[in-house]
Amino acid sequence: MRWRFLAAALLLALAWTGTGCALSRSGGGVGEADDSVVPPTSEARPPSPESLLPTRTRAVAAEDVVVIDAAGATATSEPFASPAPVPTVAGQAATPESPSLPPDLPSGRERFGVGVPVGSIADYPVEHLGIGWYVNWRVEVSPARPGGVAFWQMIRVSEGGYSPDADTIRVAALANPGSVWLIGNEPDVEWQDGVTPDRYAEVYHELYALLKSVDPTCRVGGGGIAQPTPLRLAYLDRVLAAYQSRYGQPMPVDIWSVHGFLLREERDSWGVGIPPGFDEVTHGALLEIDDHDDLLAFREQIVTFRRWMADRGQRDRPLVLSEYGILMPWDYGFGQERVEAFMLATFNLLQTAADDATGYPADGNRLVQWWCWYSLADTVYPTGNLFDPVTRLPTALGAAFARH
Repeated sequence: MRWRFLAAALLLALAWTGTGCALSRSGGGVGEADDSVVPPTSEARPPSPESLLPTRTRAVAAEDVVVIDAAGATATSEPFASPAPVPTVAGQAATPESPSLPPDLPSGRERFGVGVPVGSIADYPVEHLGIGWYVNWRVEVSPARPGGVAFWQMIRVSEGGYSPDADTIRVAALANPGSVWLIGNEPDVEWQDGVTPDRYAEVYHELYALLKSVDPTCRVGGGGIAQPTPLRLAYLDRVLAAYQSRYGQPMPVDIWSVHGFLLREERDSWGVGIPPGFDEVTHGALLEIDDHDDLLAFREQIVTFRRWMADRGQRDRPLVLSEYGILMPWDYGFGQERVEAFMLATFNLLQTAADDATGYPADGNRLVQWWCWYSLADTVYPTGNLFDPVTRLPTALGAAFARH
């Protein structure tokens, strides 16, 4: 997500404060212990209309809690108000509009990606980081590719249409054949792309046709929801149903994209709110601050999304976790050691998680084919920074990323 959220006022209202873990400072290339490894700067969190960061909230009621056992199974009822029924779209399969492309199988560090919210990736010595791709939430005709990394294009969507315009998209597609194109950034979040399921289906249809007419070898990614909770999977079900109803065939998707955050779903509260078009819903998953790095919940979301894909005939499509990380600030208790432990644990999980019933068959039944850490360097949400956006030196977290 290209998060730009209200932070300054919320931090002033925070009932408790703390300090980030002190980092040992030491220099040299990423992955080496030396004086160039510095903590991320966190001076400015500019005001914005969004409300991702919370003040302390009430405790979750017992009936709202989802219990996940050691195997990652959900043991209690879903913690959300059930949305209105939607048409069933189980068994969706590839159609003539969406022919299966040859498997694009990444290996090793090719799976690792980063989000670049500030400046250019060329501003940082990422050759030492060990990544295969990156995204900057934009369309680029001539993207920087330091060390040969791949650039994933992203078209932003809205109720009014999409951005950039069709001519710019055509030029970029011609200049970058075979690229991945992600359609939308969190269309399920009001203050991100924020579109209703019906409108997303319409815009996706137009963009898919446009991209394939220019470059049949490109891969188009659909979804991009903030987190695969039951509420947001219902949003995607409405997208698929709207597409089927309007165009008489299943929605063609070459790559499924999903974000992997753990944030509160409640109207007029912090977190990611309620998806557009769900006026009847007041809340979904009532997560708290400390749930933001819950590894079992993170794993369960991935398992759930792959199961959702399989149930809709989409098991033969690769999956990208196109954005995830730690957005909460250091003074909410997310210091260096805690963030690093979460990051490395997710890497181990993503590299090994597989399922014979729901995984991607072309990739040894792995659940996820690519993943994208947030972020390379950000001035608003610096907790997960791999580089300092001011000094452009690697942080301790960046060194840990490179060593993994």
